[in-house]
Amino acid sequence: MASKKPKTSPRKSWWRSGSAWKKIGLWTLISGAAVGLLAVIALAIAVYSTRTSLPSYDELKSSPNGQMVRVHAADGTVLVSLGPSYGEWIKYDQIPQVMKDAIIAVEDRRFESHWGVDPWGLARAVRTGIANRGTGRRLQGASTITQQVARTIFLSNKYDFGRKMREAVLALAIERKFSKEQILELYLNKVYFGGGAYGIDAASRKFFGHPASNLSLAESAVIAGLVKAPSHYSPTADAEAAVSRASVVLDVMAETGKISRATAAATDPRTVKLAPEPRQNSVRYFTDWALPQLETLIDETEAPLEVWTTLDLGMQRAADEAIRKNAPGNAQGALVSLDRDGAVRAMVGGKDYVASIYNRATQATRQPGSAFKLFVYLAALEAGHKVDDMVVDEPVTINGWTPRNNSGRNSGQITIRTAFTYSINTIAAKLGQEAGFGTVANMARRFGITTPINTQPAMVLGTSNVRLIDMTRAFASVGQKGVAVTPYGITRVTANGNVIYQHEVDSSHVLVAPYVAAQMTDLLQTAVATGTGRAAQIGRPVAGKTGTTSSNKDGWFVGFSSGLTTGVWMGRDDAKVVPGLQGGTAPAKAFAAFMGKAVANRPVEQFETQVTLPEWQLEPEDNAYYTAPDNGMFVDADGNPLPESQQPRSDGTEDQVPAEEKLDQDWIDRMTGNRPPPQQPETGRAPTPRDVPRLPPQQPRQTAPQERAPRDNNEGF
Repeated sequence: MASKKPKTSPRKSWWRSGSAWKKIGLWTLISGAAVGLLAVIALAIAVYSTRTSLPSYDELKSSPNGQMVRVHAADGTVLVSLGPSYGEWIKYDQIPQVMKDAIIAVEDRRFESHWGVDPWGLARAVRTGIANRGTGRRLQGASTITQQVARTIFLSNKYDFGRKMREAVLALAIERKFSKEQILELYLNKVYFGGGAYGIDAASRKFFGHPASNLSLAESAVIAGLVKAPSHYSPTADAEAAVSRASVVLDVMAETGKISRATAAATDPRTVKLAPEPRQNSVRYFTDWALPQLETLIDETEAPLEVWTTLDLGMQRAADEAIRKNAPGNAQGALVSLDRDGAVRAMVGGKDYVASIYNRATQATRQPGSAFKLFVYLAALEAGHKVDDMVVDEPVTINGWTPRNNSGRNSGQITIRTAFTYSINTIAAKLGQEAGFGTVANMARRFGITTPINTQPAMVLGTSNVRLIDMTRAFASVGQKGVAVTPYGITRVTANGNVIYQHEVDSSHVLVAPYVAAQMTDLLQTAVATGTGRAAQIGRPVAGKTGTTSSNKDGWFVGFSSGLTTGVWMGRDDAKVVPGLQGGTAPAKAFAAFMGKAVANRPVEQFETQVTLPEWQLEPEDNAYYTAPDNGMFVDADGNPLPESQQPRSDGTEDQVPAEEKLDQDWIDRMTGNRPPPQQPETGRAPTPRDVPRLPPQQPRQTAPQERAPRDNNEGF
């Protein structure tokens, strides 16, 4: 009998026979894989989309960074760097290999192999973050060089998860579009290295004083070490920390095989020579004056600029010292010095730039006192007078104004040379009246005075406010035999190695005939040799003039020697009395202190005319014509004496009176030849020099409202 087969139950699938946990695990795996696949697809789409929207490499190179301006002295020394410093673009094959090796070793050692994001570096950063949780420390070490490029060019430094995701997508897209060489070139020319320097060239120039193409191994280690914490490791902020960090970079380079252990041991970052920090004090008066002129000289607004100037650092130091040592303790001082072609070699706008940025050499407008007589005598000489002509020192009244001499007496017949040497006021008034006060004003404008000039009789004694740089320019033009001298501070400007501006000196404008300038120089050198400017003597020919205003409020000395013209002003910003301040004392001494050093290496230059002694040279030393000046007589804007109650008191104070109405400037301009009359051709007017530096806005006057005759009525000193 046949046996029966046992019945078998239906076979169950693995899925049905599995436990619930297995099912959950499988679903999780499938879901995770699906989500992962979708994430990969989404990431690929995001990367592809980002890649197509990325700018070209050339556009990334020229992306706006903010313009850097680096200003150089005449010898090439960097005076100041303004704005973010990007330096020049260094191409990949011009970057020293040690610099590339150092930055890769310390910032992204797997740079050559990853796709823009380094999984190993990310894992290490996460592990470190977990270990440091609760300490407030950020996740560090996860960003590759490519991610840092993405952040530098496209993103901010805001630290959050969203920004890190965008950074990663950008990094992957950048790697898909550009080569490793291009990415590293972007990085080394864009990343911030501290001290305002972006890119290795700016960092190299700032810290070492030379281009990045010449970086040594030790210098490269210093720069590579800055990226982690630029402000902390900056050589200018903490040289010891910078050296210590550079040593770490060298060790990492040896560890990664970029250099040998022997090379690392033989390289000492402490031997790196750092570039000296630019001076930030008195030179800033000069740079603040010169740099605004760039707007009218060039059109470049993006490329980094190298501005080469006329400033002589040796002369600048001498000028700074001369003002600080000679200006009265309660007063300010200013100095400007021009070379024979108008180049500004030194400029001091005050005792301390940090304490006051107000530039008294170019912005302040003050009464020049008898220094203004330069224009009176120029007008007289041009009209036909000679320095040996006889004139009569006698009482004179012009439109109700009666100038007086310091001596309290009149000396009768004297020569023009004697009158100028001892700054005799009556003669200046008579010569001004004879030439015409409008003619004197025109002469001042012809020689570069840019401020309003009144044409009332007292103007011959310097009642119109002027700028120190304008007065210095005028004296320089006399020293150049009557040829216009235009102050300038910028010699050339380069952008990315190309010269985009080159200054050209214009010596074609003759202001007065050479014989007039020669006679004026005759008078000026006699004033220094035997007259009011004797304190300005420096052992070689000097021509110049002092100026002192009412109640010792302003002291001036302006003069030239050996092709250099220097003007000095001293006084208080609030125009209060400075006891003992006279043009022939502190200002003349400051002039001598500066010029003695400034012209020391220049050949001695004799003037065309030798010093001729004035008539009273052999009189006793207490001669009234060069003793202490009187306080002068206060006058209104029309040159008429004020009432006795408004004259200066013995303590130097005075009563206030309402300001007089200003003269019609349009009428003055027409009378002085500054503007031709309507429908009439202009004749006999000197041509206007080109390249006149733009002047800053005129500062509000701080003097009393009425115009006053300067103290230096035959000023004495």
